[in-house]
Amino acid sequence: MDPRGLVILVAILLAEIGCLVNGGFVFPVERRKRSLSAIKAHDARRRGRILSVVDLNLGGNGLPTETGLYFTKLGLGSPPKDYYVQVDTGSDILWVNCVECSRCPKKSDLGIDLILYDPRGSDTSELVSCDQDFCFATYDGPIPGCKSEIPCPYSITYGDGSATSGYYVQDYLTYNRVNGNLRTVPQNSSIVFGCGNVQSGTLGSSSEEALDGIIGFGQANSSVLSQLAASGKVKRVFSHCLDNIRGGGIFAIGEVVEPKVSTTPLVPKMAHYNVVLKNIEVDTDILQLPSDIFDSGNGKGTVIDSGTTLAYLPGIVYEQLIPKVMARQPGLKLYLVEQQFSCFQYAGNVDHGFPVVKLHFEDSLSLTVYPHDYLFKFKYGIWCIGWQKSVAQTKNGKDMTLLGDLVLSNKLVVYDLENMVIGWTDYNCSSSIKVKDEATGIVHTVGAHNISSASTLFIRRILTFFLLLTAIVNN
Repeated sequence: MDPRGLVILVAILLAEIGCLVNGGFVFPVERRKRSLSAIKAHDARRRGRILSVVDLNLGGNGLPTETGLYFTKLGLGSPPKDYYVQVDTGSDILWVNCVECSRCPKKSDLGIDLILYDPRGSDTSELVSCDQDFCFATYDGPIPGCKSEIPCPYSITYGDGSATSGYYVQDYLTYNRVNGNLRTVPQNSSIVFGCGNVQSGTLGSSSEEALDGIIGFGQANSSVLSQLAASGKVKRVFSHCLDNIRGGGIFAIGEVVEPKVSTTPLVPKMAHYNVVLKNIEVDTDILQLPSDIFDSGNGKGTVIDSGTTLAYLPGIVYEQLIPKVMARQPGLKLYLVEQQFSCFQYAGNVDHGFPVVKLHFEDSLSLTVYPHDYLFKFKYGIWCIGWQKSVAQTKNGKDMTLLGDLVLSNKLVVYDLENMVIGWTDYNCSSSIKVKDEATGIVHTVGAHNISSASTLFIRRILTFFLLLTAIVNN
């Protein structure tokens, strides 16, 4: 067996026996080792210019009766091969299914072809060992039992019992650099990402919403955004406009100059994008809630997460909100569909028959949620309520408030980590935005995309919500 194959086998064995972090195995495999600083220096020499604006093509739809998620296409390796991954602001790493995986999805109903990443099939792939800088930073120190040449592991367990684990690799990521109005050219950069070889639960089966993996746009240093920013290629600013009318939408890395977006501060030192929600207004009436209802202690604030389909509210908030939402239609009877959604029969225009809900945040930023946002059509004549009662609690026992695609769709949402603010505005996500190229000062137009609109599915499981739930409860 060649050295690369032996190292990969080590990672598989470690994952299978559950010793990804605490294992003390030592295997004397020779391999050229490169630190993160060396990788960044290599990239700087190779490219010699700042990459300022990135355009990610989007596919999918945030409606629960459609795909229930948004995804993009990335190129990995040399020569690059295309991988379709869920776009998620609630997690921090990019991972894809790898060739050693025996229980990975082989087909998807999203109208896309799935492929397994093969480190040996790329001329630029290198394993990341557990004694390298990236691994130290990811685990906040050395892994117990780590020896040189043992792969740096990753492992994620979801609240529904599904799990993904494997090891980190470093390879070239190919994406679209904006070089003019509605024009892009391919660009690549070395990044570290997860190579998944052990999948369990629904992650290991071909399902309706199956993808090659997930790309996390969280704040951690392990995210693709942070890695590109650390190498001087982009600012830590990105935006998305999720179109749940036509599907797909806009996703760009770079400073948005048009439209103008008002912002609210991000709560500092949080693992996710947390903001301070002040109150909720329904039909001009403010819900009468305890003053600390949206302050969940160590999980302070309300989480903004594009990887979650619905919106989750503390029980006391939900119990006040739903009667006010239904107040204009006292004759309607609610019943349960799919054992989770409150639904009703209605033949009229929902925007005429139900109230607007407004969420008010710190610094006077409001988020308007229209009836056509929080109500979705289950089938002809039957509408369901997207607001959900939170089932997640932080370790101090308080209910979590989490806002997903239900309230984020059809809005341009800007995440500015340079200034630690987030903002949004109602927007036509099938149109375009203007983003500034930091290297030249030129403003470019970035348009909408829709990779695939072939699917009309019902999502039964929201992966990233379970990931977020697990992360918060375990913190």
